[in-house]
Amino acid sequence: MNLPKVVAELVKAQNEFDSLAYANCFTETAVVFDEGKTHYGRKEIEHWIELANKQYKASMQPLEYSEAGRTLKTEVSGTFPGSPVTMIYEYEFKDGLIQSLKII
Repeated sequence: MNLPKVVAELVKAQNEFDSLAYANCFTETAVVFDEGKTHYGRKEIEHWIELANKQYKASMQPLEYSEAGRTLKTEVSGTFPGSPVTMIYEYEFKDGLIQSLKII
């Protein structure tokens, strides 16, 4: 599967539970929408993913990427009820980094 470089880096960082590398895939002013909450800026995103990694230990396996829709369909597994689940990641990019991520 041919993923944009920053998306491939995000998947790698998630699977290695590296919250700093994960956050560095985002712009300084990025926004993440997940589980009904909004996280603003790289520092807040790093804090959010660090807590999520500790709580859920989620890893992701890319299933399908749509360049046109800027979406990544993944199988996510971890220590949460119903694992594994299929999730959709909707991206907006800016200057080679992620400006917005919505996890459905």
